[in-house]
Amino acid sequence: MDKRTDLQGAIGTLRDGMTIGIGGWGPRRKPMALIREILRSDLKDLHIVCYGGPEVGMLCAAGKVSKITYGFVSLDRIPLEPWFRKAREAATVKVNELDEGMFLLGLRAAAEGVPFAPTYAGMGTSVPQINPYLKTVTSPYDPQDILLAMPAIPLDVALIHVSRADPLGNTQTEGPDPFFDDLFARAAKQTIVSAEEIVERMDLSHSDSANKSLFHRGLVKTVVPAPLGAHPTTAHGNYGWDMEHLKTYGATAGDAEAWESYFKTYIADGEEAYQAALGGAETIRQIPIPVF
Repeated sequence: MDKRTDLQGAIGTLRDGMTIGIGGWGPRRKPMALIREILRSDLKDLHIVCYGGPEVGMLCAAGKVSKITYGFVSLDRIPLEPWFRKAREAATVKVNELDEGMFLLGLRAAAEGVPFAPTYAGMGTSVPQINPYLKTVTSPYDPQDILLAMPAIPLDVALIHVSRADPLGNTQTEGPDPFFDDLFARAAKQTIVSAEEIVERMDLSHSDSANKSLFHRGLVKTVVPAPLGAHPTTAHGNYGWDMEHLKTYGATAGDAEAWESYFKTYIADGEEAYQAALGGAETIRQIPIPVF
């Protein structure tokens, strides 16, 4: 039951047109090593589902995306992700723009195997106007009570970055804000995890360790060793977000030649070359973790 493979082996299982959920949120715990491998691949026409960060913009810049379903797409200190903004303004991708709570309920409905989740979120806003596929339902307990029926958001695959994993697919995630990764894993037909560290066997016998295990190993199809694999986003317990690098990347938005130069410098030649271009592994590990 050894589920380990490398980045190329993991991404090689994906196909054009898939609906891919990406864990983490904004510039936190994004599976960026897996994203960079997608950028190096021939994959295209992807439907990306996420609380978005730099992965969305990079995939848009590379022409990999046909549709995005999202609650937000932000780099935090850079409020609107630059390449996503360019794609959104130019209407080069289809979008399913949702209230953050609606997005969560859509994932939860898929995770629970039900077709929709009733909610008041979105009612009285422009969200139903922007998304005319959304429907309302009447409460069976009070005919005057009208709710929005948020449809399930099923995923073909979820990509999630974790602090550590073992070959069986057990995982642990450090940090104060794991939030939604469990829903991505449960909403997906299969889950690929990238991990900062691979251990021989996870010890989940104590509550302090078990609480960091967000989803059952049975949901995990593939485990990918990926130290520093969340950079330039935060991997709690290991390193913080690299806002200077995010600014460097963001400055390429709107300039095809600048993006091509960024791709050639940081992505094209693989993860070792990526880390070397940033000053090496120890330089990345010294980036302070932001405190909120």
